[in-house]
Amino acid sequence: VLPIWSKLVGATHNSDVVFLEMGGIATQGVENIAETGNNTVFFTEVDAAIANNYANALVDGDGLATAEGQININEIITTEDYPLLTLLSMIAPSPDWMIAVNSVSLVDTNGDWMDEINIDLYPYDAGTDSGVDYTSANADTNPQEPISSLQGVTPFSNEIIGTLTISLESVILGNNDTASNQTVLFPNPTNDKVTISGASKLENIAIYNVLGAEVFQLKNINSNSTEIDLTDLRSGIYLVKVESDTNNESVRRLVKL
Repeated sequence: VLPIWSKLVGATHNSDVVFLEMGGIATQGVENIAETGNNTVFFTEVDAAIANNYANALVDGDGLATAEGQININEIITTEDYPLLTLLSMIAPSPDWMIAVNSVSLVDTNGDWMDEINIDLYPYDAGTDSGVDYTSANADTNPQEPISSLQGVTPFSNEIIGTLTISLESVILGNNDTASNQTVLFPNPTNDKVTISGASKLENIAIYNVLGAEVFQLKNINSNSTEIDLTDLRSGIYLVKVESDTNNESVRRLVKL
């Protein structure tokens, strides 16, 4: 049986949060991914980290249909405050085996964003199931064991089982002005509606997707606060440009779940 990967998922984050720690105990979200490929709880864990400013973006990729296939994930946006990338995916079928990279830094020792990063991928055991081969019946590990490497452990060898290439597409430079600090988006992330408020009266609001296309516009607001319904927007990261009646502009990041 040749293993394949279920959906490749992860997050960009800072050093204050650890989604996946080698030698640590798997969270419920990591356990679910490793055992069944179900990412619902993991997404909840990432969303909670985003809400608490520990993470910047949820990464949601496709599955690997064949052992020699390829997964491409585009349009991942992060900032200098969240330079770490964690990714994982179930090896299927398997008891609790997965491929993973933990807290890969996207900047070098000088603090510069790297143009490209190449990483060899190896198998890991989540420490939650004691099965010994690809089709072992469920056998919960109790107590739960630390996440460990399966490199050189049967049925795996010391060879890599995949490669990860991270390429930098662009760097956006900007300023933190007073207007930006006074503009508040709540809740953020949001499932549907978001309230935008500012110290000055809001005049115009425009929302752009990651490609720079305008997807929403509201003009002549003339109020310090307004609520916008984003139900029809796809899940993802957006930039909200706010113009006040004092001719100040601010741009804030918004996550639509």
